[in-house]
Amino acid sequence: MKVILLADVKGQGKKNDVIEVSDGYGKNFLIPRKLAKVADAQSLNDVKVREEARLYRIETEKKEAKELAEKLKNVKVVFKASSGADGRLYGSVTAKDISDRLEADFGISIDKRKITLPETIKTVGTYQADVKLYTDVAGKLTVSVVQE
Repeated sequence: MKVILLADVKGQGKKNDVIEVSDGYGKNFLIPRKLAKVADAQSLNDVKVREEARLYRIETEKKEAKELAEKLKNVKVVFKASSGADGRLYGSVTAKDISDRLEADFGISIDKRKITLPETIKTVGTYQADVKLYTDVAGKLTVSVVQE
């Protein structure tokens, strides 16, 4: 009996896999527990359409992430902060501050957890921040801190 898995089943396969199982296993275990459904022509076509849509969505998201990475190369986020005589800030610049400034100044919305700073920004200067935009797409961002 051919079935389409509706959830990951240990030892059988992952969601949307089409597998061959014994009739008893399919009818008495997988189907009643909503772990699988019978693989007829309509459901096989549905799985194929869903997979194509998923691949298209992934491709589109990756393309958008690459465009944003190119855009971030030219972006320079500037912070004006009060500091002591030696250039040390009274506080620090965090990934949340950078995310908020990107949203306010450039209209670019990036989650603070995706911004990685090489070190905590506690002094005046220019820094490079890594931004993870997608699984294998990352961008660089210039962060400049100037004395107020």
